[in-house]
Amino acid sequence: MVATKICTLDFCYENSMVKIVANRNCPEIKLAGLIVGPFDEGNEYEVYFWVAKELAAAGMVHFREDDVLDATRLYKTQWKEGVQIPGQISELQGDFYPKLRRFLKDLREQATKSQLSEKFQEYDRTKQLARDIVNSRLKKIVALSAAPTQSEQVLKKLTTEEKIVYKQLVKIISKWKVEILDGANKQ
Repeated sequence: MVATKICTLDFCYENSMVKIVANRNCPEIKLAGLIVGPFDEGNEYEVYFWVAKELAAAGMVHFREDDVLDATRLYKTQWKEGVQIPGQISELQGDFYPKLRRFLKDLREQATKSQLSEKFQEYDRTKQLARDIVNSRLKKIVALSAAPTQSEQVLKKLTTEEKIVYKQLVKIISKWKVEILDGANKQ
């Protein structure tokens, strides 16, 4: 069930609009039922992520720097999570996890293609950094799930993927509490 929801979120991300910057002038491109461009060098455009990925691979465009997830941003995210007071969770961009999955996949592919130990080390370091962020946030989500009902202000800081986990945990913990506390009345 969770895997299906994450696949659906990934599909939505692939079909979401992202901002790109043209690396060079390009004429209009006609795809199956979709027209992209024309592009003027240096100008910013908004296209579907899957289109942007293909255009970037062809060297025609690049993603805006503030939209790209990299190791520096991951370190900042890890630091931000670490300085939160207990019970507090920082806000992540809604597309953090789709970007994270793609970033890790790209690093793994680069390491595999290059066969350089430095690239494998970079991938391992980045994966550990991502794991630290996920584990830190998951601990906070478990704590939030066990606490009394959370305010919308707290819940809006969770990504969609995290809300899926949070809602399932709330159900499990609530049922468990009922069984533990009301189970004594049944005996």
